[in-house]
Amino acid sequence: MSSRSSKPYIPTGMGEVRDFVGSMVLGAPRFVDKSGFFPDRNVNSEFFALTEGFKTIQRKLGEDNYQRVVALAQRARAHFEADPDDTTGDTTKGLECLMEIEDILKAAARRKR
Repeated sequence: MSSRSSKPYIPTGMGEVRDFVGSMVLGAPRFVDKSGFFPDRNVNSEFFALTEGFKTIQRKLGEDNYQRVVALAQRARAHFEADPDDTTGDTTKGLECLMEIEDILKAAARRKR
């Protein structure tokens, strides 16, 4: 019997979502765990967790920022899927989207203090 939960990790709270975006920057463009500890990690699982995480902080973000981060996540995913081997420049564009998401999250966190 596996000790792993079949339930995917969803970041909750502003800090966890920010940390998750940071981890995505490190895992781009494929988001595969090379250690084998998280064999189910991939583009689908990471972007599912990210968008679900956004839902947990939607009120803190405000509707405009929420819509912006969701749109940026969709663009980032498209860039990473278009460049899984980091050869065409789309990975860089995807990373820029993630960095913009980080900036929005930081600004929202500052406003809420």
